[in-house]
Amino acid sequence: MTKTLLVVFHSMTGGTRQMAEAAALAAAGQGVRVRLLTAGEAVAEDVLAADGFVFATPENLAAIAGVMKAFFDRTYYAALGRIEGRPYALMVCAGSDGTNAARQVARIATGWRLRAVAEPLIVCTHAQTPEAILAPKVIGAEDIARCKELGATLAAGMAIGMF
Repeated sequence: MTKTLLVVFHSMTGGTRQMAEAAALAAAGQGVRVRLLTAGEAVAEDVLAADGFVFATPENLAAIAGVMKAFFDRTYYAALGRIEGRPYALMVCAGSDGTNAARQVARIATGWRLRAVAEPLIVCTHAQTPEAILAPKVIGAEDIARCKELGATLAAGMAIGMF
């Protein structure tokens, strides 16, 4: 039976989308089914049907993006008590820090009793002015490689039953 990795993301300026797509692409070559969904379209049934997760969010105002928060709000109670022990990884696209968004998702994942399989991957764009914050983002090759490695590692671990 093929396991399913669900990659849920939100992106306004393209940075987080590039990260999520890189992880999903690398995961797809590891013997798992990969579903890449935006936080706006993912529903509880998608969470329940997945064997593992990658969550990817921008950090907005020192928190996860509102659309990502809405995804967790919509799916949390429907999945509570039904997905314990499943592996997850987190990617954050941040302008300066990203750690608060990582803590926020970790608390949600703890409530779901998910198992973190890697430290949060935080990509810092150094966007600090309103113009830079709102500008389209291009994630560098080194950071894209890190996202691919995270996706491939999680998926490979799922495929062999390690996670």
